Amino acid sequence: MHKYRDLKVWQRAMTFTVEVYRETRGWPESERFGLTSQIRRAATSIPLNTAEGAGSSSNKDFCRFLEIGLRSTYEVMTAIDIARGLGYLPGERADTLLAEADEIAAMIVGLMKSLGWKSALVSSP
Repeated sequence: MHKYRDLKVWQRAMTFTVEVYRETRGWPESERFGLTSQIRRAATSIPLNTAEGAGSSSNKDFCRFLEIGLRSTYEVMTAIDIARGLGYLPGERADTLLAEADEIAAMIVGLMKSLGWKSALVSSP
């Protein structure tokens, strides 16, 4: 088991999630149950899955939760691209959020590797 509050990736994901919530406050009311809800749920999933995985009894199980958080990070990034396309996020703000999400994704992968994770994308002979 790991102390999730001590994990830098959890700390960054928490700050990022709060930023996403603040940013989406100004989005159109018509998106309340659409894109706003989707991006908030995906952003929240990143620190939640990191914390849940940290409570696992094995590194393999922890990696499984981290992988869910990683996929949620990519989901948030796609939602940011959609929001930019719809004019809800100015380009510079979208770029800043995307850069932070990209760094969080890299941190998740780094943590997974330190726990012994091997990418399923690596082909076997």
